[in-house]
Amino acid sequence: MENFNRLNDLYFKKLLGDKKRKNLTLSFLNGILNTDDENCFTDISFLDKDNEPLTLDGKLSKLDIRADLNDGTQVDIEVQVCPFKLMAERSLYYWSKMYSEQLEKGAEYKKLKKAIAINLLAFDYLEDEQDWHNIYNLLNEKSHKKLTDHIEIHFLELPKFTLKDMRKIRASEAWIAYFSGKYSKEELEEIAMKTPAIKEAVEFEDTFLQDKIERRAYEQREKAIRDYYSYMSAFKEEGLQQGLQEGLQQGLQRGLQQGLQQGLQEGIRKVAINLLKANMSIDFISQNTGLNEQEILHLQQLITK
Repeated sequence: MENFNRLNDLYFKKLLGDKKRKNLTLSFLNGILNTDDENCFTDISFLDKDNEPLTLDGKLSKLDIRADLNDGTQVDIEVQVCPFKLMAERSLYYWSKMYSEQLEKGAEYKKLKKAIAINLLAFDYLEDEQDWHNIYNLLNEKSHKKLTDHIEIHFLELPKFTLKDMRKIRASEAWIAYFSGKYSKEELEEIAMKTPAIKEAVEFEDTFLQDKIERRAYEQREKAIRDYYSYMSAFKEEGLQQGLQEGLQQGLQRGLQQGLQQGLQEGIRKVAINLLKANMSIDFISQNTGLNEQEILHLQQLITK
């Protein structure tokens, strides 16, 4: 199937979030975390999220797989398809929840285990970084020594990835090549010959696409996502245009520059109000308008009066 989206939430969750294929998840994690044979993770337990509904709201583009590894390490794999400028803050927030949820009330801090957040991004995020894989820890500003190894946040930017040498391909590169969608079927077959886990992933993909029910669900999900973002884009553009027109009319009296600025602000406010009326989440509205939570709550109060 041409242009198959391997980051589709239904497919990604079935591929790497199913205990029946935990060997693939372990291969992905050991590759990304660059573990050696002695220190590699050998088992994984998934956090049960089978009952979570698939919704077309602010969490549409956020997919995560939460799991515990055999040594107690906590890991969260998040897929983010649409650009989000506050990705670092959001990743840190989810990391902090994952870390704090380890302890029950009254438990000792020594029971805390390392927590790793892995962000698989379908867009460029770190403007000053050239590498596709960047790792962040908690370091001393002067000596650059780690305060603790309990925090580790990874950003994997698919657009920056280029496979340099097929003959010396690493597991991490094989997985990113697979998810990037940049490589032909023939190239993937060559990668699969060198990486057994990718061979199994490609075989599962073929089985997935041959299953009429699974493929139909995948296609419906892709269509829903396309329609959703098309609708939101048009919704946002309409609100901005309306706000600009009103602002420009007022700007004729108070100056063109001031009018443009006010028009843009009014357009953003109208977009936010329309999104509130459509029952979109505050997080999603903030992401698409730049308004903070307090400003959005104020608008919510206005339309409920």
